[in-house]
Amino acid sequence: MDLVFRTHEGVFNYRVAAVWIRNGRVLLHRLHAEQTWSLPGGRVAMGEDSRQSLSRELLEELGIKVKVGDLLWSVENFFTYAEQPYHEFGLYYLIDSEDTPIPDTDAAFYGAEGPRLIFQWTPLSQLPQTSLYPAFLRTALTDLPAHPRHLVVREP
Repeated sequence: MDLVFRTHEGVFNYRVAAVWIRNGRVLLHRLHAEQTWSLPGGRVAMGEDSRQSLSRELLEELGIKVKVGDLLWSVENFFTYAEQPYHEFGLYYLIDSEDTPIPDTDAAFYGAEGPRLIFQWTPLSQLPQTSLYPAFLRTALTDLPAHPRHLVVREP
């Protein structure tokens, strides 16, 4: 069971996300029907630790095994999605993989789940102009912290 619950005040979501940087690009994804990008990852399941959840999500989404590295950020993210207020707690980890059957191209591609999600390696230099959320990532991904940082983000 995913650690997400709805109340009359909004939705709480516990999410993990992967920061995968290769050759000056970061891997982003978006839902097929949407235009905003995020880091790959997903919801933590009951009984899983955050690293296990991230490994599972990337295996499901991309069909690859990853090495989950250092925690970069813990983020309390407040935003509105589909007219619902969200309170999301997210853990953002640096990852890498030697098992990389995914395309190493600038073109968008589908993952292991087919056309539901679109993935793309995006140049770090293009992030300020990219519709990437949470928005702090547009600058933070070019200057990764040496130690984990805790952030509170309130998207307009």
